[in-house]
Amino acid sequence: MAAEPDELYAQLLGETAEISWQELQPFFARGALLWVSPALDLIDAARAMVENKQAAVAGWLADERLAKVEAERAQDLLHRNPPLWAVVVAPWVLIQERDSEV
Repeated sequence: MAAEPDELYAQLLGETAEISWQELQPFFARGALLWVSPALDLIDAARAMVENKQAAVAGWLADERLAKVEAERAQDLLHRNPPLWAVVVAPWVLIQERDSEV
């Protein structure tokens, strides 16, 4: 039985954690990382993927609010080592950079 939308949001939020780029590198190597723009709520993006909302996900991919992590971004993250938040929506790991003041 699928979780109710509010339950799903709470579940995903509970599964979201701060993580370092170092810990994410194996997922990058497998091509399993998706970058979520700060303009998009990380949990909303994860929920849309879980609920198979293809139109929303396709729109975010088209305007690059959601994108596969490419080598250039990976190098930037390695160099800067910013605070990142991640949530798993198998087979993907969605990541988003957060302000250190948040």
